[in-house]
Amino acid sequence: MGVKTFYLAGETAKHGLDLDISQVTEFSALQDAIATNFSIVVPGEVGFQDKTRSLESLEDIRSTDEPIGVNISGQPVRETPGPEGLPYLGSYLQIFPDHLGNNQRLFERYGPVFKSTSMGVTNYQTNDPKIAQIVLSESEYFSKEINKMHPLYPIKNDMAGVFLGDSTSPNWKVVHKYMPPALGPKAVRHYSKTMNDELRVSLPVFDELESADSAWNVYQYMLKLSSATVGKIVLGIDFEHFTSVDAPLHKMPLAIAHSLALNKKITSMGEWYSHLPFGDPKRLRDLQAFMTGEINKVIQESKGNGTEDLPLQDAALKAANLVDYFTRAVDNSGNRLPTENMSAALTVAAGAGFTTTSSLLSWLIFGLVTYPGMQERLVQELVNHDFKDDADVTPELIEELNELDKYVKEMQRKHNPSYQPGRTAQKDLILPGGLRMRKGEIIIAALHHIHNNPKVWENPDRFDPDRWDTEAVKKRGRTDYIPFAAGQRMCIGFNFALQEIKIFIAQLVWRYEWIKDGNVETEYDPFFQLIRPVNLYVRTKRRTVYPSRSI
Repeated sequence: MGVKTFYLAGETAKHGLDLDISQVTEFSALQDAIATNFSIVVPGEVGFQDKTRSLESLEDIRSTDEPIGVNISGQPVRETPGPEGLPYLGSYLQIFPDHLGNNQRLFERYGPVFKSTSMGVTNYQTNDPKIAQIVLSESEYFSKEINKMHPLYPIKNDMAGVFLGDSTSPNWKVVHKYMPPALGPKAVRHYSKTMNDELRVSLPVFDELESADSAWNVYQYMLKLSSATVGKIVLGIDFEHFTSVDAPLHKMPLAIAHSLALNKKITSMGEWYSHLPFGDPKRLRDLQAFMTGEINKVIQESKGNGTEDLPLQDAALKAANLVDYFTRAVDNSGNRLPTENMSAALTVAAGAGFTTTSSLLSWLIFGLVTYPGMQERLVQELVNHDFKDDADVTPELIEELNELDKYVKEMQRKHNPSYQPGRTAQKDLILPGGLRMRKGEIIIAALHHIHNNPKVWENPDRFDPDRWDTEAVKKRGRTDYIPFAAGQRMCIGFNFALQEIKIFIAQLVWRYEWIKDGNVETEYDPFFQLIRPVNLYVRTKRRTVYPSRSI
């Protein structure tokens, strides 16, 4: 008899599926068919059993007269585990304020995937890179769909296409045609001089702080530095952040930073909270309206300059900034990016650009004052490349700075600012290990916990930039290290971010010795969209003596 009844182990046979297997000739083909019918995301994990034994071959399956149970790597299908939580609050008090530490404890208790509900919002998290690879791949099972449960829902903007829009939105395809050329490797190299120049503009302020032996908050000044650079390269605006030691933060980056803090706070309180007509939700809406208005003014000013139209790739290499690029770049049909998409995309590019780099720069300085010998290694490498005070850190030099590259990678592994790329289940499905997930639910590839997973990384708590020279790390899995996420919706600005922070750190460590002020343990901000240090204070000492070349 060719028809067999298959049901999910953990359920009863009455919910089974009748399938004619008379034409099936390969065991793997049957696994594929069962995975398709039951929405099992990894067909190779499908196993079969009857009441008494495991069915290891087609012959075993054909020989049994019983309904056939379907297991996942030997496990029955079951609900995803997680903390039960309290009425209404759910697991809020078990996760906040130290969500990194508390989520780590939940992974240790429940395994590579757990589910938690906080203030009415249910999310799944995984620290398994293989599951993360599935989750971050746009597929029939998962997509970036920013629904009411998604961490980005309060700031969702489909017109932006990148970062804040759904993958199914037509705007994503439109924006994604125009944005990548502007942030590709060649275009980013084009902006390296601006990055070096903006760093030099900041040096008189850092020199003044050094001469006064002042302790200063790292994040506040890295926010000024990174946003000043993004202001020039994205918007063509001089934010005047380094006209003096106490120069105020420009209203645009201040609004973006404030909106990200509000978004994190609002999402942590539950979906209902975002609809309030007053308080933080209203402040967030007001900030969004303000930012849109400011960006539109910049676009109109750029259009008024009457610059020539250029093909996308040419515009990317000749534009003075991203606003200039968007107003000049045309596709093969002579079409520009629509203004409504342009405004939203520029807001995202500006916000994502400086909030990520300011946080990462802050952690890189944390590493300089925390891990002995790191400053000396970076300075020695610059000496070995004949670096001088007035030299630019060029893209060509960056490619040769292996010690700097290893340092950045190791710090992104241990202290990555981004941590919660969420993807939405497109149907009821079964994850590896037999864990259920339902359509519309969100799973987060927990980057911090993937990068610090002892099953993935040897001695993950140890800071060791030399691990990047080892064969084990060189042959790592595709998603063992994903500081900018992965898949079609990974961070589109990663080339920009890496070039910027390498230029800045090389210049800053060459000019100053960095010393942590005080013995207070550095803490992160639990209610910000990214992981940033909030109480890191440093002093600097101008370098006057450098080592001799070692090679």
